[in-house]
Order: sequence, then C-alpha cells, then structure tokens
Amino acid sequence: MKGDIRMKGLSTLFSILAILLTNVMCGVVGFNYGKMVWGVENAGYSAPASTALLLSIPYLIGIVVCVVLAFVFRKKKQTSVVKNNV
Repeated sequence: MKGDIRMKGLSTLFSILAILLTNVMCGVVGFNYGKMVWGVENAGYSAPASTALLLSIPYLIGIVVCVVLAFVFRKKKQTSVVKNNV
C-alpha cells in the first residue's frame, strides 16, 4: 500500500516538474531570442537570432526524461495495484 502512494507521488512530482520545465524553457528561450534580435540589429552580433533556440535542447531533454519517468512510475503503481488485488 505504501509503495502505491510513493509511486503515485513520484509520478505526480515528475509530471509537475515537466510542466515547470516547459514554462521555464519558454521564458528563457524567448528572452534570449529577443536579446539576440536586439544584438543583431543594434550591437552588431554576427550570429543569427535563431541560435538562441539552441538553448531549448537541454530543456527538451529534461522534459522528455521527466515525462518518461512519470509514465514509468505510474505504470509501476498500476502493476503493483493489480498484484495486490490478485
């Protein structure tokens, strides 16, 4: 019974973490994109503004890992409930 609650808690934790990472990614990438656009237009930056989008790669990896872990913990919770009911 305690394992079910722990698995549900971990699944919820990683789901919330994935949502938070998505929001943080949007803010960070958007800010850096705007900063790069300003730099290209006014400060003479030579890199295109789209290079700021490369910052999304680590966030995307983290989001995918969190989603996979959330599904794994949810699946373990479901299988442990089935074993306990048998």
